[in-house]
Order: sequence, then C-alpha cells, then structure tokens
Amino acid sequence: MYEASVIVFSNLYYFLIIFPLYRKLEHGLVIIWLNINCTNRKLDTSVDKLVEEFEVGWKPEIGNHGRKLVEFCSAKALCDMCPNIEEKISDGSYSRFTFDMMLAWEMPEYTDDESTTECVAKEKEERNIPVQTTDPEQDEILLFYSDLMPLLVNNKPNVGEDAFVWLASLVPLAADVVNGRFTFETLTAPTGNRLHFPAYDKLLKEIDKCTRHLQKQATPKDAELADDEYILHVEGTAGSQRVVRHIGGTSWPGRLTLSNYALYYEASGVITYEDALKIDLAKDIEHTLKPTATGPWGAPLFDKAIIYESPELSEGVVLEFPELTSSTRRDHWLALTKEIMLMHQFLSKYKVEDPIQAWEMHARTILGIIRLHAAREMLRISPPTPTKFLIFSLFDEIPKGDYVLEELAESLKKVNRGHPCNASSILRSMNMTRSIISGAEVKQVAEESKSVSGLDATTPSSLETAIKQAREEEKEVAIAKATTEELKGEGISDSTTVLMELLKPLQGVMPRFQEILTWERPFTTLAVIAVSLVITYKEWIGKAIAVFFCWVVAKMLQARQKRLNEKCNEIVVCTASEQSTMESIVSAQQGLYTVHDMVQLANIAILKIWSILISKAQKQADMVMVALSLSAILVAVIPVKFIIMGGILYSFIMTSKIGNYTGNKQGNRRLKEWWDSIPVIPVRVVDKLPDTPA
Repeated sequence: MYEASVIVFSNLYYFLIIFPLYRKLEHGLVIIWLNINCTNRKLDTSVDKLVEEFEVGWKPEIGNHGRKLVEFCSAKALCDMCPNIEEKISDGSYSRFTFDMMLAWEMPEYTDDESTTECVAKEKEERNIPVQTTDPEQDEILLFYSDLMPLLVNNKPNVGEDAFVWLASLVPLAADVVNGRFTFETLTAPTGNRLHFPAYDKLLKEIDKCTRHLQKQATPKDAELADDEYILHVEGTAGSQRVVRHIGGTSWPGRLTLSNYALYYEASGVITYEDALKIDLAKDIEHTLKPTATGPWGAPLFDKAIIYESPELSEGVVLEFPELTSSTRRDHWLALTKEIMLMHQFLSKYKVEDPIQAWEMHARTILGIIRLHAAREMLRISPPTPTKFLIFSLFDEIPKGDYVLEELAESLKKVNRGHPCNASSILRSMNMTRSIISGAEVKQVAEESKSVSGLDATTPSSLETAIKQAREEEKEVAIAKATTEELKGEGISDSTTVLMELLKPLQGVMPRFQEILTWERPFTTLAVIAVSLVITYKEWIGKAIAVFFCWVVAKMLQARQKRLNEKCNEIVVCTASEQSTMESIVSAQQGLYTVHDMVQLANIAILKIWSILISKAQKQADMVMVALSLSAILVAVIPVKFIIMGGILYSFIMTSKIGNYTGNKQGNRRLKEWWDSIPVIPVRVVDKLPDTPA
C-alpha cells in the first residue's frame, strides 16, 4: 500500500504541474492526496469529515484553497506522526511522507508558473537519456553534495526553498524556520537550489544517527549534569581526533565535552581521565571566546586553537584542535561554543524567564547543533559553514540580525505548550531529552492543535519579514565583501602602489592650498581670510559644515548624472617603473631608512614630553608650566572665537611678504635650541622583565 501511494503521488505531482488546474479540479486532486496519505497515516477520520472541518475554518478571501487544504491535512497528520518520529525516520516513512507534503504544497504555485512548464518539458526530454543509478547498498557513501550529486539525483521530483521553510515551520527537524532559508541554500548549492529526495532522506537519517550517538556519550568525570543539560559534542576520545590544552609552555591532551550549559575538559591520565574542568557558558558575565594561535612551548605557530577568557579566571583557557591542513575543527568548536554562549545571552537579554519558553529555545538550539553534525557527515568532502545551521551565531554576524532576534523573543511568547511537533517535543520523541510537562497536558494540547491546524497563518508574520530583510542585507554585504578579497591578498608593495594611486586626486588639492597660503593668488587668499573670519566671528561653524555636506551631495549627483558608475568599472594601477632593478632596491632601502628616522623622531619627541611632564628636565618644565598658566588665563578671559581669528590672521600674515620681512627668525632658533636642550629618559631593552620587589 505504501509503495502504491508513492507511485500515485509521483504521477499526481507531474499531472498537477503539466495541466492547468481550476479550483474544482484542484480540489478533487487534493482529495486524492488526502485519501492516500490520511489512510496511510491512520488518521481516525474520513476524508469527507476532514474537508468539512477545513471548510468551516477557511475563508474565501484567504485564497489558495488547494494549498491551505494541503497545509491543514499535513499539520493534522504530523501531529499524529511526531510522537513516534524516531521510528518513522528509521523506516523511511517520515522522510517520504514529508517530502511528498512539500511537493504537494508547492504544486499550486507551480501551476501558475510558466518557467516550471518549461522545466517539466526539459525533464521529459531528459527521460530518454539513460541515467546511471546507484546501488541501494551504497546509500551510506559520503559523496552526497559533491560534484557527483547532480548525477545521483537524476530527474526525480524536487522541492524549493519556500516548501522547505514551510515544513520547518511545522516540524523544526530538518531545519528551523528562523534560519531555514540559509540552511536550504547551503544544502542545495550544488544542485541548483533544489532539494532532491535522496539528500533529504540522507539528512534525516544522519540526524537520527547523530542523536543516537550523543545519547551514548559518557558524562564528564566528577561532573554532575543538570536535569535539562545534555551532551552535544565530544572529541578527544580514542575514537576521535585529539584535543590539547595549553597551560603556559606545557600541553595536556584530553577529552572535551560540550553541553547546552557548559564546556568540560578532562585531562588524560595514566589509566583514565582526570576530574573535569567546567567552563560555565550560561553565566551572565563578560566572558569571551575567540580564535588564537598556539604551538610547542607556547609559541604562536598554528592557528588552530580557541581561547576562553573570563573575569573569574586568572588566565585564559587555551584549547587546540590539531589538524594537518585547515582549521575546520577549530572553527566547528568555536561556532558550537559561541552558539551556547549567545543562546544564554539571548535568554538573559530578553528576560525569557518562563521555563517552557526557555526550554523551547534550548531545544531549538540543540536541534540546530545536531543538524550541523548531520550536515558535516553528509558533506565531508567540503564541510559547510557552521553558522548557516545555527540560529544565534548566524544572526549575530549578518546585518539586521538583531531585529530577527527581537522578533524571535516575541514569538517565544506564543509557544504552544506541549505541541507534539515543537522542538522540545521532537527531542523528547527521539529520546534525547525528558519531558518537563505532564503527559496529559501534551495529549490535550495535541488534540487542540489538530483542530486548528493550518488555518491561522494568513499573513506573513513580523518574524518572517525580519528574516527576509536580514537575508537580503546579508546577500548585499556578501557581494560587497567579495569585491574586497582581491585587495586583501595583495602584498605590501602592491597595496602601497594602490594607495598612492587612490590619493592622486588629493595631490592636486595640496598645491592649490599652498598657493592660497603663500599669497600666490592674492584675491583668493583675501577671500579665504574674509570668509574664515566671518564664519568664526558669527559662530557659523555648523552652517559651514552643512554647506560642505551639501557640496558633497551635489558632486555625487553630478557624478550620477554623468553616469560615472557605469564608466568606472575598474581602476587601473600601473606598477611599471623606469628604474632598473638595482635602482629599485636602493630606492626601497632609502624609503626604509626614512621610515626608521621618522620612528626614531617620534620616540624622541614622546620621551622629551614625558621628561617635561614628570619634571625630569626641571628648567624646561618650569617654563612649560608658566606658558600653560598664561594660556589658561588668556583662554578664560578672551572669547575663543577671537583667539581663533587671531590664529588665522597670524598664519596668513606670516606667509606673506610682510611676515617674511618682519619675521623673527631668531625666535625660531631659540625655540629649537630649547627643544634640543631637553634630556630624555634612558631606554633599556631587555629580553625578560626584571623582578621587582613587592
């Protein structure tokens, strides 16, 4: 009966796509679907009664009659399946049923889409081409989503993103509705953003396998887990890769365990593990977790470690994940641990105090981590980006992610307690966690959920709107960041050349400013002096800045009118030089000497200022104190605008012919002699800090 239902459903799928459907015909075909699936799922009701129950709650102005009917029946069937979801995943009935659900949900949209008709025609042509099928015994081969994936899925029906996210809104197993679109995009990247049944079935079975694996993990030694604390990842055992803790110059291999509350590290002993070091991730303190480099004897050679820092610890906890080539393991652990930290920060920030709401968020986070484990098993050749499967790590990075988290906090207030298809119930059905509400309440809520299934989602929620906006912003930022990657890969010489080329427009500004300052254009100089004095006297600094901003806007509009954005597709920087190789080396050496001299002058100036401040040079310090005291009196008595006006006049007068004639060169010489007479504090460079008495 089950195989027959699959065949009939597949034929029904193609029939609905190819032929235009009117409402009556669409209704009749959906009834066939209801009859097949409802009978298969043993819902204790008839099809006529289901349709009658749906018609009572359905309103014509909602539209999409066929889709709403599919949603209604699907939600009721899922409420019946979810309590036994582990068994349904194992025998493959859950994956087949939910995949058919997504196909049926997507059909009404496809019937109005001309592009889909072309796709179906292409599929019909491709049916004449023999496709190599895989042996059923090789289902466990981990080549899914490699370059061979498009060949493995051949021309079978597939589903799109909207259908996948719709299913996630009903059952947060294959994905969570919050990050479902990002998850779908990652899973289906090699298959044209279409999800095929082999991949979907493989994902669910890997989720079930990961759940069973985590249930077998041992509790860290001398650690007592809380009632709602569960192990989410373990490494450092005999059957997994090493984890090393670095303390100063010493290294200690051991076992690392992550739960939804803490991180446990157990150093390896002679026979067994030592007592676990607990790093509490749930505390509301300013703790940080970031990548770092480690190596033998504390040398930062390999960028494959993380460091946890907290005010409660005297020094950071450094954990290394040795790997031959990349730092994939480190990035994986970093993402998982940050997800737990961010989850607890989220619960604390938005004051989620209700235990049911808080545990629902825990359950959704746990499912996200299990989902990531499953995806990594599927995509071993090219591991996915961890944040695409994790809620808080994802929205902590992307633009407008904080808006999504705000809406997520609001949506938690609407959590249906004990619903058989919410995240906490799914974990309980898979024997991952224990129930925190009574079985009678679960049964009562399940019955209430069946009676209202699929009839309350008429308009997009604010959470969906925030997710859509964040996703669009993330795509724009990703495109913008891609344009900067090439510049980041350049060497110091190329970067310097590019910088000089970009600063060329400013090179024409400096000579003009010099001409104004040196009175080479007297009328322009007088105009600048007059405008500067009037702005300062009238205190129009703010208005002058506003005029400058308006001028910038006008220049931008002028560039847009000239369509410079279309003409300027790239900036060409020429690195050719007339110098020979030897001349280039000598020039580079002279440039290095110049930089060295500038660094030395800066060090000397800072040391002389420090000598004055601490009165190491007492005579010069007395003169500075007297000068500062007189300056303070002047600033207190004379309005600042007059001081600024005096400074402007003095600057222009000293660069004019009058200034050159009356200038006091002797005063400049005395000032230089005074500066040279200031002694500096000696500097001694040592390899190790000397011991200082307490």
